[in-house]
Amino acid sequence: MNRLDCLFKVVPEEMPYSSIEEMLSLRPVGLESCLPFTFTSRFKITIGNYTLGADRALTVLSIERHEGEEDYVRCHVQGQQEASAEVCIPLSSQGEFRECESEERFTLQEIMVLNTSSIIDTTYCTLVNLISSSASITFSDIIFLISCTVRKNVLKFPSSLEVDVIDVTETCKDVHFVTPLSLTEVHAQPDNSFPTVVEILEGAENSSLFKCSWLPKLSKSSQLIFHKVGTSAMVLLSNLKSRKAQQYFLASQQYGGRFRRRPREFNSVYELYVASIQAPGLKVSVTRSCEGVEEEGLPALSVGEQLEVVRCEIMELPCESSKGQKQSFEALLCQQEVKQQDEREDILMPLYMQGHFVEVLSDNKKYRLRDLGKEFNLPLDVKVVSRDTELETDPLVGFPSLRIEGAMLEPTIQASFPQTPDHCFEIPTQWLSMSVFFTKDPLPWPKGQPPKCHVDSLTEVTNTFFYEFSKHGNSDAAPPPRPPKRNLSSSKSSKKSSKSSGKSSKAGKSKPGKSIPTKELADLTLNSKKRPPAPPPPVSMALHARFTVPRDI
Repeated sequence: MNRLDCLFKVVPEEMPYSSIEEMLSLRPVGLESCLPFTFTSRFKITIGNYTLGADRALTVLSIERHEGEEDYVRCHVQGQQEASAEVCIPLSSQGEFRECESEERFTLQEIMVLNTSSIIDTTYCTLVNLISSSASITFSDIIFLISCTVRKNVLKFPSSLEVDVIDVTETCKDVHFVTPLSLTEVHAQPDNSFPTVVEILEGAENSSLFKCSWLPKLSKSSQLIFHKVGTSAMVLLSNLKSRKAQQYFLASQQYGGRFRRRPREFNSVYELYVASIQAPGLKVSVTRSCEGVEEEGLPALSVGEQLEVVRCEIMELPCESSKGQKQSFEALLCQQEVKQQDEREDILMPLYMQGHFVEVLSDNKKYRLRDLGKEFNLPLDVKVVSRDTELETDPLVGFPSLRIEGAMLEPTIQASFPQTPDHCFEIPTQWLSMSVFFTKDPLPWPKGQPPKCHVDSLTEVTNTFFYEFSKHGNSDAAPPPRPPKRNLSSSKSSKKSSKSSGKSSKAGKSKPGKSIPTKELADLTLNSKKRPPAPPPPVSMALHARFTVPRDI
């Protein structure tokens, strides 16, 4: 008899288990694939009003798991006169349990397959079907021939491992060993390495960050053409929350559409202060009336009044805790237009004051994306007034308003698929992870005659991308200042005034847009500018100086 054709049965170890849970946890990882199995208990098991005698054979059929309840094993019990029943035993049951020997038979090849797949974890087998007697055999190791022609990392052997190494260089001259590269490593390759054909070893990770047609095609064994590497200036745009679905887009400066500015909305004096630092000379119009509260230092404002932000100053209010003393608070000095007298008067608004304002724009000019960064700071509200003619469909045209959230310099790889080598897209190497290797396949065009490439200038991204982008750019932003604590009488009066102002301004109520300070388009970096904290009390005229921001791209 050929020994390789003999049948084997697996003999479990004699080790007893102290609980059913321990017995299941020490079985192979693919437990459901090797059910049923049989075990016995040295002691009787009591389950409610039912008692199982000692040394009864219990066959595990399944594991019952229910959220919020204790886990059980459903077992089959063979009774007398061919009677049988099913019982559910808690995994936490304590005792002395032993696994029974299975009568199932395996060939040597099946033993090897089951061992490598972790379905059989024991090393003790009994050889059966021999004429003389059964023999016990212990498998100490299973040896495999491993092909290391394609690996993403370096193969390392521990110093304590005893292996036999054979030099097969002469017999493997036709084997091609590749070098796996990440996208970051590809970007670091010299320029003369491109264009080239690459093959994907591991598909793209972080796919939850992008919504684009080329991403699902980046699967294992697919081929790409890498035309060149470089750094692209990109901006992140979002549609304002006037629509049900929030959408985000990455646009490169090659985007050919034209924009007009849209007026920004502000919901507090502090937001006016932040915007005035980024763009001095800010003018706004009041969109909701509010009554003044003298104790809080809150001025009265009416719908339609126009204000021009001048600077930040200190205002003083009487201190209620002690008479004669005053409290100092940061406030925004604005000039208010008086239409009847054709004059302007100064008005002080504390930074903690809530209000509703809209930016006054006299600019009706059309801008390219790159020009917006030279003249304005971000975030910036815009609208597309002429589409990018290079795009088959421009998704930005349909939005009544867009917000440029921030800008960045992004390392990219210009790529295309071999079937359409002239239709290129840019892969952001720091936001997408996959492994490729350079092949020796020829490029799909005549030598020295590369096609004229069209590069997609717009890529839709997910809200996950936006949240990750925001964490980088606004991690240490200071919160706006809080209003001072007043006594009970003054708080009641302020509540009454706020109620009356709310009733008088229902007609002019508008939904505010969320202002998210991000990076300047001109700097094109994630760490160039962050939202400033509330200003300290000025001690000299130097604190009244306006802040300027470089606008060179």
